[in-house]
Amino acid sequence: MQVTETKNDGLSREYSITIPADDIERRVEEQLGEVGQKVNIPGFRPGKVPMKILKQRYGDSVLGEVIQQAVSESSQSAMSERELKPAMQPNIEITSFEKGEDLVYKLGVELMPEIEPVDFSTLSVTRLAPKISEEEVAQALEGIANDYRSSSPIEADRPVQQGDVVVMDFVGKVGGEAFEGGSAEDYRLEIGSGRFIPGFEDQLVGAKAGSDVEVKVTFPEEYGSEQLAGQDAVFDVKVKAIEEFQDTAIDDEFAKSLGMESLDQLKDMIRERLGSDYAELARGKMKRELLDKLYEAHDFPVPEAMIEQEFEQIWKTFEDAREKGQIDEEDKEKDDETLKAEYRDIAHRRVQLGLLLSHVGEQANIEVTQDELNRAVVKEAQRYPGQEKQVFEAYSQNPELMAQLRAPIFEDKTIDYIVEQTKVEDKEVPVDELLAGDGDEGGSAKKAGAKKAAAKKGGGKKAGAKKSSAKKSEAKKAAAKKAD
Repeated sequence: MQVTETKNDGLSREYSITIPADDIERRVEEQLGEVGQKVNIPGFRPGKVPMKILKQRYGDSVLGEVIQQAVSESSQSAMSERELKPAMQPNIEITSFEKGEDLVYKLGVELMPEIEPVDFSTLSVTRLAPKISEEEVAQALEGIANDYRSSSPIEADRPVQQGDVVVMDFVGKVGGEAFEGGSAEDYRLEIGSGRFIPGFEDQLVGAKAGSDVEVKVTFPEEYGSEQLAGQDAVFDVKVKAIEEFQDTAIDDEFAKSLGMESLDQLKDMIRERLGSDYAELARGKMKRELLDKLYEAHDFPVPEAMIEQEFEQIWKTFEDAREKGQIDEEDKEKDDETLKAEYRDIAHRRVQLGLLLSHVGEQANIEVTQDELNRAVVKEAQRYPGQEKQVFEAYSQNPELMAQLRAPIFEDKTIDYIVEQTKVEDKEVPVDELLAGDGDEGGSAKKAGAKKAAAKKGGGKKAGAKKSSAKKSEAKKAAAKKAD
């Protein structure tokens, strides 16, 4: 084997590798000899088939296997001898080969950079602690009380209005055909709750008990079901009854009905839940601040092929968002050349930080345990009610899916390792200040994060339902859950 270096530029290396024809021929005959021990050819005993006949019958297929094996072994040998550490799968291109002649191929390699982390004790971050106000607790209490309100049939002979509960049967159709998940009986819908897709609830306002209403809606383009997204639908609705809510008294008796000893204990539970939910948000802000500072503090070369691969993923996400009209107003005014330059910078940042965190985690012997992976799978399965079994099976049978869960866990544990060594300033702030600017990735990465999030599709919800993403209401909703 002859190896000639043809390119040495930064982290990029290229080599021309030649495997002599007699080496290829020897490998072919060795493999054909093994084939001859197993095949049955009329007129010959196993193991006694002449090489000439074996070459005629199996030579081409064996040659392909030999070339693949020879390239794999020689490329690994060339990299090992030169102590090369590839950052990605090497690129191999056969440049010359004919039967009876030398095999020549090109080996392209992007190398891992030398990474020297800074002294993390020289970095400082701020850890925000949410200050839960009495107003926050009171609002969460009201949310609980609303969830536990009772309703009763209206006494007056009046039509449906905002805030009423409509008891109804409905059948949804697309193109005249009923679709799965689009029908229900005795369904109770609060008008104005926003639980159904836009336009559905509004068209029930003014209807009377016993009436039939034809509701015409269009499913949002980003709807969770690809079969329904963007489709026009008609719901045949039978309004069976109209009810109105009765206010729930917020007192000790109400708290006891939820398993609490008193209203004060219920308030303490809410305050604790809110604090826990906002603490997760605060950690995310601290993480983004740390990533900004890590990026600013390190300057090492990054493999261009990795940047290009990351950029292509970001750009595809952006184009999908742009097609759906989900990009920022400021981006609408920019041409593609400007946008690509911005997103390529983001790709550089992501790759550099990824390499840094991977290096730090490996040096610190950080590992992801099976228990941590199992908990992540359970959490993922909970996002798909009724499909938990399929989710578990998918992850157990697909190593790539499991690797996608492992990566963020490894990153978070590495971040925690770094934070332990940095200077951390704890700062108590009002919830509104904590929520300010939430959703940005921080620094130059914020745009890609926003576009990526916007392009994600919703989960498998019942047809007609929609999902809220407001952080504040989500935290209060979590806090309002009954303590078990």
